[in-house]
Amino acid sequence: MRRTSAAVGNTAAVPPARPDSPSTATDGVAPGTATDGVAPTPVALPDAPVTAVRCRVLRARPAEDIAMSFAPLTHRVMLLVEVELADGSVGVGETWANYPSWAWRERVATIREGVAPLLVGRRFADPAEAHHALLRRLRPLGRQWGAPGPIHQAVSGVDLALWDLAARHAGVGLTRLLADHPDVRAELPVYGSSLGPTGVAETAQRCAALGLTAVKVKVGFGTETDLANVRTARTVLGDDAQIFADANQAWSLDEALAATPALVDLGVAWLEEPLAGDHPAELAELARRTGMPLATGENLYGAAAFAPYLRGDGVRIVQPDLSKVGGITEFLAVRAAAAATGHTVNPHLYNGAVATAATVCAAAATRATRLVEWDIRSNPLRAAADALLTDHGTVRVPARPGFGVDLDPDQLDRYEEQIP
Repeated sequence: MRRTSAAVGNTAAVPPARPDSPSTATDGVAPGTATDGVAPTPVALPDAPVTAVRCRVLRARPAEDIAMSFAPLTHRVMLLVEVELADGSVGVGETWANYPSWAWRERVATIREGVAPLLVGRRFADPAEAHHALLRRLRPLGRQWGAPGPIHQAVSGVDLALWDLAARHAGVGLTRLLADHPDVRAELPVYGSSLGPTGVAETAQRCAALGLTAVKVKVGFGTETDLANVRTARTVLGDDAQIFADANQAWSLDEALAATPALVDLGVAWLEEPLAGDHPAELAELARRTGMPLATGENLYGAAAFAPYLRGDGVRIVQPDLSKVGGITEFLAVRAAAAATGHTVNPHLYNGAVATAATVCAAAATRATRLVEWDIRSNPLRAAADALLTDHGTVRVPARPGFGVDLDPDQLDRYEEQIP
């Protein structure tokens, strides 16, 4: 890995937008398309075959307890995927491996034994060509395995690495390569996530010190705890702050119908993944009966899976995760579909430095994104991207070629798992 600190773009701030309002973007322009007279940047990979696909697993015990409604997070994980070409160029991506605690072992096996043999020795014109080749062969296996998620997560890591390569090959930052409009933003508003179920006051104070005016509180831990935590966040951050809630699919429809009105009364601006199973019809009913704007999408795989959630007003905000959905290639398809229906696209983000930088770049490339999620708890595996966070409620968009961050081996080596 290259040994330098994170790169940053310029620091012109943008005013926060209302995240609970659907996007008015209608462009959904594909990368490489001219926008308002701006010359497009071609999306292409170097004309060289793939020679290696490597995995590197980094795991760190969190400095604090991190609880979700379904299970605690025992380790921070950054599973890096390197794709090397015969010309010596290397792209680095990241795949999701937070859950279960043994997910990194499965992911390494899938990439080594399932993904790498389909890439090594082949030339690809662009990342999309490689992405389609992988899913054409691996999607049927995932169907038989009952594991579309691990397949898409593995492909995500490779796809991110190939987009990193394509941007470096073009000599531009990823944002410029993906932009669907000419006015690429230099900074994006951030909302702090991972507040609760304990220590909400302290975490909210940390958000306030960073100038954040929007936060997300974890719910699904019982009515008394949930409402107390929302009230605490409001007390610390003030009446002007926007507060969201994330249930991580903790409730049945009946439980959500019982819990949501109190959240509405407390001014929660939107509710994320309220329902176990994430069924579109049930989400639409919950929204209709409570008036609460809903968000979902971090556990959807492939752009086609988003189609039922983009119909009607049940879900207002979709949240594809670049390290899970199938990478940037699938994110672009979600972006286009959401732009056509007027939905906001606020990507899910709970990763290490590489996926963080890639997500910020992708978010800045579209008007459909209003806010970037930022896990407010400490994460040593995100250190190379932490310098992007400002003290006035925004994140700077990397502008250097590729994802715009470089990883420091001296800082990360202590966290590396030895892979047989």
